[in-house]
Amino acid sequence: MRLETVFGLKGRTALVTGSSRGIGAAIAEGLAGAGAHIILHGTKAGGAAVVQQRITDAGGTAQELASDLSSPNAGRDLIKRAEAIAPIDILIINASAQINATLSDLKPADLAFQLAVNLGSTVDMLQTALPLMAARKWGRVVSIGSINQLRPKGVVTAYAATKAAQHNLIQSQARDFACDNVLLNTLAPGLIDTDRNAHRKDEDPEGWADYVRTLNWMGRAGQPEEMVGAAIFLSSQACSFMTGESIFLTGGY
Repeated sequence: MRLETVFGLKGRTALVTGSSRGIGAAIAEGLAGAGAHIILHGTKAGGAAVVQQRITDAGGTAQELASDLSSPNAGRDLIKRAEAIAPIDILIINASAQINATLSDLKPADLAFQLAVNLGSTVDMLQTALPLMAARKWGRVVSIGSINQLRPKGVVTAYAATKAAQHNLIQSQARDFACDNVLLNTLAPGLIDTDRNAHRKDEDPEGWADYVRTLNWMGRAGQPEEMVGAAIFLSSQACSFMTGESIFLTGGY
């Protein structure tokens, strides 16, 4: 069997939320390289223009939609707007909000914001996208989770809880839609070197280096590009007998 048949995404359309930077941008570019047409997403119009240009320069195709996923019904509206462009075969749920705070320091507004982006918009997107995928008898949903969904750190109490809940949604819907060839899985990274962590590196380079050396077996942070292979697998025909699962990419934990 040819690799293009198993891993190739030619003819598929993928919506990648939070794809203006970091992990989402890397996955969007990777899926485009595998042949998918990409619908990029950022909070503000034009926010993913640089990623779009990189995709087209490499011979791929991409469009961009903007949406603030903390707003009511934003996830539902985003799916409908994407479907107006092309039927969505692959949904990568990557956009997330992370506000560091222990439980005792957690502010109600910060909790509400993380719940809205990480959980509320996921519910909206799944409610809207899954029936459409089921009617077409093919679909892939990849939720970008976190090692914190399994091993939560106190400093990310709310974020970790929303990621655990997000994977719970993936598991429940994986069961319900498995017979329709709509497969849902979670890709759960460990610490990844993105701009979300840039301030920690800039403010205390030595402390950051000490932290990452002891965090995992490899003694380093991961790179966004290292998430791409698993994302392509979970988005492709290669994943035809896997649903409701998590792939942890943590450098050994």
